[in-house]
Amino acid sequence: MHLNKRYPILAGLGITAVLTLSACGTDEAGSGASGGTSPTKSSMSENADAGQRGDVMFAQMMIPHHQQAVEMADQALQKDASPKVTELAEQIKAAQGPEIETMTKWLQEWKAPMTAEEGHGGHGGGGMMADGDMKDLSAASGAAFDEMWLTMMIEHHEGAVDMAGDVLKTTSNPEVKEMAQAIVDGQNKEIAIMKALL
Repeated sequence: MHLNKRYPILAGLGITAVLTLSACGTDEAGSGASGGTSPTKSSMSENADAGQRGDVMFAQMMIPHHQQAVEMADQALQKDASPKVTELAEQIKAAQGPEIETMTKWLQEWKAPMTAEEGHGGHGGGGMMADGDMKDLSAASGAAFDEMWLTMMIEHHEGAVDMAGDVLKTTSNPEVKEMAQAIVDGQNKEIAIMKALL
């Protein structure tokens, strides 16, 4: 009250300053609010990117995984394995050969490399057999071969089912979903058959 009487201009300026600051505050809040939509858009974009990255990784890792399964199937067919193992080997080749071709086409369409970058879930996991395991399988014959082949293929299939299950959680691509689900369903059935044979 004392200041208002003695310095009316300052009092007026004070009010102006307060109003100006309030207006600035509103502007900042407004710009903050409009900027607040950015993180949502950004996270949506990141989720889409993550889905696409997941699709690429799935194809990059599943191709060599399938190729090894086909190689194991070829060994069974070359070694005159038991009729049940031979039937499974033919079934695996028939399913996984076309899937390799489809996934290779996807990577070409996506302009993605055929193999995953170093340190991004190397191909040693996911039920992949080591070179030593493949050599042991190649050296086996008769009932020992059948048992080793079934044991290794069960582990191999379980790895593929895990990878397919992972991509089903992230993908929005209907073709990827369809293949991943087919892998889960088909290979789970084969796992049950192979476990019964052991």
